[in-house]
Parts: sequence; C-alpha cells; structure tokens
Amino acid sequence: MLVAGGARIPLEIAASPRARARGLLGRHGIVGAMLLEPACSIHTFRMRFPIDVAYLDRDFTVLAVRTMEPGRLGLPRLRARRVLEAEAGTMAGWGLAPGARVRVERAGR
Repeated sequence: MLVAGGARIPLEIAASPRARARGLLGRHGIVGAMLLEPACSIHTFRMRFPIDVAYLDRDFTVLAVRTMEPGRLGLPRLRARRVLEAEAGTMAGWGLAPGARVRVERAGR
C-alpha cells in the first residue's frame, strides 16, 4: 500500500531485475501504482498506455513527476533511487508533486 497525502493506493513492488525489466509492459492499465526499486530512469517502449512517473529519492520524497507517452525514454534523474509508475493523470489526483513525501506500508497496517 502506498500512502500519498491522505490517499491509500494499491501498490505493486518490482524489486528484482526481472520484475523491473517487465514493469508495466504488456498491460492495458494498472489499478494503483508500481514501485521500481532501485531505479533512476525508465522507458515506455512497447507500452500500451501513457503513464505518470514520479522519481523518488532515498527518503521517498518526490523529485519530479512526468507524464510519458508510449515509446519514450526518460532521462536518469540525479538523486533518484526509486521510480513510481501509474496511469497518466492519476498522480495529480493523489497530490504527488515535487517535494511531497510518500510512504509504503504493508496492506494489513
């Protein structure tokens, strides 16, 4: 579970190299978000839908938020340790902007 402001968002975590390489490829959408860690950049080649991307530092502070169309390459972000992905347009609704902090919790907490 991802906690952003007052929102509690379903979260998938991609921590292995294989899971990070697969990411959201082959999907038609996602409910909630996917956290790739460690990661400092992403691409949207072979993706089927546009996504919002938030680059997070080691303290889970948002460094930047971008919307990326399929077929794009995101440049690496200095200080980024994780990348959060969600369907395009959702992060603004969650209040994610540079300087915001997010928290990851187990679903039962």
